[in-house]
Amino acid sequence: MWDIPLPPYVTGEDAQFAVRAVVVHAPRRWSGGTVCRNDASPHPCRLHRWGRRVLALRGLRAAEIDLLIERGDPAATVRPPDRPGA
Repeated sequence: MWDIPLPPYVTGEDAQFAVRAVVVHAPRRWSGGTVCRNDASPHPCRLHRWGRRVLALRGLRAAEIDLLIERGDPAATVRPPDRPGA
């Protein structure tokens, strides 16, 4: 399957959708391996990959994204991107 296209630029709304995607589509260990918690497809599913890519474009590091997933709050807010010189 193909990946979901990224937005041309990442807005705050995109970042909130991405948080929801990575939390709702988090990994779950199952007898057959790791699957998506939401739909039992192989993990990482398309929405989880999209969410990670959007959050990375927003400036979050992998460890910060993992922490969001660990907290499990799909409504968690994401800080605005750092803008040097602003």
